[in-house]
Amino acid sequence: MAEGHLRGDQKMKKITDDPEHFETEVKFLITDAGCLREKLISLGAVSGGNIFETNIRFDDKNKILFKNKSLLRLRKDAITTLTFKSRPSAKDNRFKIMRELEVEVSDFFIAGQILESLGFIKEQIYEKWRETLTISSTCFCIDKMPYGDFLEIEGQKEEIIKYSSLLGFDWEKRILLNYLELFDLLKKSLDLPFSDVTFENFKNIRIDFSRYLNKVKAGRI
Repeated sequence: MAEGHLRGDQKMKKITDDPEHFETEVKFLITDAGCLREKLISLGAVSGGNIFETNIRFDDKNKILFKNKSLLRLRKDAITTLTFKSRPSAKDNRFKIMRELEVEVSDFFIAGQILESLGFIKEQIYEKWRETLTISSTCFCIDKMPYGDFLEIEGQKEEIIKYSSLLGFDWEKRILLNYLELFDLLKKSLDLPFSDVTFENFKNIRIDFSRYLNKVKAGRI
């Protein structure tokens, strides 16, 4: 059947089964972002700059996306992107793997109003500073979250394992949870009175995330 004659459900299957729409990554807690950056540069990484992000997580009134471990996100950094992430049927416990559909939109606020008009609710805001460095098709994101610094390595599985070793990380200490799941652990442990992961909310709170690493590292399972 020609591309132009595919039914809607067939087109969706074609899109979501495309390997380009799968995100494979791990993250590590880091203590010295500057030293890590120098290591990456020495390996040939090229920086795309350090950019501030504002993200809004949307859900419906029944929180179906959250219950299904899916994410509908509107992000503003240098551009504005709308992203939907969902869990694929195939699993590999060595990595965090998500099906990711993303599109650039022209207006952050209008896009948010469209989502709300469709019945979605602003559930959570989260912020970060992110510097993205690349070596070939592998991305390294040095992320400064309000509660700690992390490195995300995204790319092919073999490359992720290789660079984790080259950078001196203990593979057993990799993290497969997303940043909102990490925050949820902190919220419950510290009885935090807020849900938005902003630098303003954390300005008077000192977090040593290494104290929680044993609870979230993939190697504990």
